[in-house]
Amino acid sequence: MGCLVASAVLLCWISTSLAAPLACEDLMRPLDQLHPHRLVGRWALVAGGLSDLPTLERFRQRDSASIHFPSNSSATSLSYTRSICVGNESLHTLFNITLEGSSFTYDGTDKSTVSSSFVHTSCRDCLLMRMDVQSGKRIHFYLFSRRRQLEQEEMEEFKAQVQCLNMPPPVVMDPEKKLCLEEADEDPEAPN
Repeated sequence: MGCLVASAVLLCWISTSLAAPLACEDLMRPLDQLHPHRLVGRWALVAGGLSDLPTLERFRQRDSASIHFPSNSSATSLSYTRSICVGNESLHTLFNITLEGSSFTYDGTDKSTVSSSFVHTSCRDCLLMRMDVQSGKRIHFYLFSRRRQLEQEEMEEFKAQVQCLNMPPPVVMDPEKKLCLEEADEDPEAPN
């Protein structure tokens, strides 16, 4: 009888410990291994957390955003294009980055005061980017995915990660709003 009670207590303890929220150190750990070929293609911005309230308000004005990594021959020197749609305008910016494990630095831009890294997520087709600006005075935390809308559990994990950073609740993009066209698609002079 004593073994039965002890077994029941152990099972209850295991089930509640598994259901407990993940500790921030687990939620915020850097991505273990980044394979640059996994980055290739277009990633839609699903949600973003920002620590600076004025920047967060400007962020809310976006209709949609995405990043696009072209095919690269280098495993450490990459580029990506950020596309932001606000109203009827599309803004495209090219960034060159150098990968160093799960971290990356911006090359030849004014982002030299930015410390950036990819953070682990359980979402199978997501990319999570953290940017600490001016030695962590301002944090940007962006969740990208191949999908426009994620499962509730995936969003709950991201919200918990944002909470670990002591930021206001994240802004979730409207999946019904169209992504910006690729830059070449907008240029009538661009070759087909």
